[in-house]
Amino acid sequence: MKVIGIIGHKNAGKTTLAERLVRHLTGQGLIVSTLKRTHHDVDLEVPGTDTHRHRQAGAHQVMLASDARLTLMQELQAPEPLEGVLARLAPCDIVIAEGWKSGSHLRIEAWRQACGAPPLCLSDPTIAALASDVPQAVGQPRFDLDAIADIAEFACST
Repeated sequence: MKVIGIIGHKNAGKTTLAERLVRHLTGQGLIVSTLKRTHHDVDLEVPGTDTHRHRQAGAHQVMLASDARLTLMQELQAPEPLEGVLARLAPCDIVIAEGWKSGSHLRIEAWRQACGAPPLCLSDPTIAALASDVPQAVGQPRFDLDAIADIAEFACST
């Protein structure tokens, strides 16, 4: 399973890049899964629903199953490392992991000049490439944010 990390500053285009890569890679017949890391406290449930009540009662895991979809919620005592989250996924060809800024996995930075902050890759040589909206001199390969096929080819061949 190949892991492609998408990182960057807030509003840099990470989600748009991830979405476009998913569409491109699945269009090539690959099975793609995604992971999204957030530092916000997230609750996907509406208070009062059955699964919310199960979780509030103390269930360690709650799975909601319909004819079309499964959702698993699990209470964590500490943040789960990327490797632990990956181990929970079903087999696939590629995982696009948005938001894990550090780690040994291949990471591509999305960067827009409007962010105001310099690209992360200028201070972190372990970032494999930069996808940006303007030409930027960096030590890594640089792609235009719209060059999805080129970014996908780079990520899959690295």
